Amino acid sequence: MENIEKRVPVLLLVFSSFIFATTSLYGQTDKEELIGRWNLHVDMDGKNAPSWLEVKLSGYSTLVGYFVGDNGSARPISEIQFDKGNFSFEIPAQWEDTDKNLKLEGQLSGRKINGKIHHPLGNVYSFEGVEAPLLERDQEPSWGEAVEIFNGKDLTGWYPDADENQWIVKEGVLINPKAGANLITDEKYTDFKLLAEFRYPEGSNSGIYLRGRYEVQIEDNPGTPPSSVYFGGVYGFLTPNEMVVKSAGEWQNFEITLVGRRVTIVANGKSIICDQIIPGITGGALDSNEGEPGPIMLQGDHGEVEFRKITIIPAR
Repeated sequence: MENIEKRVPVLLLVFSSFIFATTSLYGQTDKEELIGRWNLHVDMDGKNAPSWLEVKLSGYSTLVGYFVGDNGSARPISEIQFDKGNFSFEIPAQWEDTDKNLKLEGQLSGRKINGKIHHPLGNVYSFEGVEAPLLERDQEPSWGEAVEIFNGKDLTGWYPDADENQWIVKEGVLINPKAGANLITDEKYTDFKLLAEFRYPEGSNSGIYLRGRYEVQIEDNPGTPPSSVYFGGVYGFLTPNEMVVKSAGEWQNFEITLVGRRVTIVANGKSIICDQIIPGITGGALDSNEGEPGPIMLQGDHGEVEFRKITIIPAR
């Protein structure tokens, strides 16, 4: 009897410690379930506006991350508040002329999230989100035959994303003479090599969207240090290892290899991004369905640009 009485406090202590540890574990796991990358579908007055969210753990307990809206670049989140499955954060406006912040409020439900985005100008939009796929490949691809997706004659195989199409073909060159519609391929692709030859006038800005989701930047910025938002960068995510842009008016070229999330970019004969992982969609993406094939999109809503050759080599 005496031994049992001595053991009871010890057993209670062990049991209490177990309950506390279990509660702490489940509380921590609850927060950890938000950690990762999320593809968001935002309902902007009936129009799907793709967005993206990454959540990371900083230190022992602070959640931080990155957010990509329907346009613009990936922006850092200094802290994400989390309480019993509800989370929120605020970031400064990027393009809007206001001192108000963008605020996102969401709920974690299983392996999905949903909530509201309060835009700096006062609009409120609902969103739903799912986990972004890893897009890992279990073997190296074998490559098919090269296909000229611009035939040098007309816009066969392409369509504009706006009613008024400003793209024209003249003397074998595909020309975007002014800001207007983007140009999108009818075909969709998974893994591929893309070869493009292009030029632009001084000060211009354009880009090539891989699978319609990841923009490789085309911009006239010679003499500047490399940046993820300058020539050859994957917009807002991946920075080239050097600036290899030529002068405006000269023909330049990209050779881009995309396998899953891994991208290699050779620009003007130099490898500037080598087998790097693209974390998520960039601003202006057609959708956030990263697990699906997607088209090639030429950005036409910014500046003038010309293409004389666009070739794709799809993986078998």
